[in-house]
Amino acid sequence: QNAEYGPCSLRKMSVMEALELLDQLVDESDPDVDFPNSYHAYQTAEGIRRAHPDKGRAADPPRTTRSPYWFHLVGLLHDLGKVLALFGEPQ
Repeated sequence: QNAEYGPCSLRKMSVMEALELLDQLVDESDPDVDFPNSYHAYQTAEGIRRAHPDKGRAADPPRTTRSPYWFHLVGLLHDLGKVLALFGEPQ
């Protein structure tokens, strides 16, 4: 798998394109959900922003006692690997 996906040569796309592609996937871990997978990504990022409004700004110095400045972004990106299921990988 590293040889196949490591070079990132299968398909090039932006994060937004990957989020849109994720909407084509029926997530086996949650098949009864009636909204797109991208919605979950935005929900997660927004939930982190609401729970931690003082974190996530580039001006925040990274400290071990606080969430890193990219915390909200991780919430948005956390499920993007699931697009590999659209290319034949198991969920």
